[in-house]
Amino acid sequence: MGRGIGVDPHFWIGHGIRVNPIIQITSLSFSYPDGHPALQDIHLEIEPGEKVAIVGPNGAGKSTLLLHLNGILHGQGQVHVAGTKVDKKNVRTVRAQVGLIFQDPDDQLFSTTVFEDVAFGPLHMGLKPDEVQGRVTKALAAVGMSGHRERMPHHLSLGERKRIAIATVLAMEPHILVLDEPSAGLDPRTRRSLIGLLHTLPQTMLVASHDMRLVWTLCPRTVIMDGGRIVADGTTVELLQDAALMERHGLETPFQTEEARVWPAKKPF
Repeated sequence: MGRGIGVDPHFWIGHGIRVNPIIQITSLSFSYPDGHPALQDIHLEIEPGEKVAIVGPNGAGKSTLLLHLNGILHGQGQVHVAGTKVDKKNVRTVRAQVGLIFQDPDDQLFSTTVFEDVAFGPLHMGLKPDEVQGRVTKALAAVGMSGHRERMPHHLSLGERKRIAIATVLAMEPHILVLDEPSAGLDPRTRRSLIGLLHTLPQTMLVASHDMRLVWTLCPRTVIMDGGRIVADGTTVELLQDAALMERHGLETPFQTEEARVWPAKKPF
């Protein structure tokens, strides 16, 4: 059976067949204008459909790495997204592939209605009005906010605004979602609801987070960064149960008690 166009990449991964990485980072280094080295010789490959957590202490380089994926920052080395090199020439193409969702949804919501915010991207892609309507309807349905089209974003709760921010990105139909601290500021019920939503989305996903329970529940693979370097890359089950490794890099395991260690048997992914 040959590899064909339109076949779900999860099929090939699940059958042990090598697929081309959707994200490929090679020898990436970056320093800020003050000379501080934020990234040092990063090598990373992400397969289509993977959900991968990027964790590490403050200042590890997590957010800096994410900002290279859609061309906001440019360092030394190479970054390829869906086979396209991330550079100034290709930045529009890359940003159509990579949806970046910031920690604070108010950084992405600026219109007077939810509809206008979600429609903003498709309109600037030059889509026809009926296509824009379809994109908005589909994106709001995906995040469970279909009934909020005419609401004012600043009247919504934080959890609702986070969902709308995700919808603004989904309306662009990217292949990759990049999320920076998606659960920050949420109460436990809203946090669990957001994790459930992220589980349902089919896009390749990179999640930078200090929320180890979110990482444990959502992401089968974890990359640990410290000092601008990748210091560990493996299964979440293995890395997050290595208390010495986590402590060495300023992190905590999601298990605070012996009773909590029954949790691994209930992993949803």
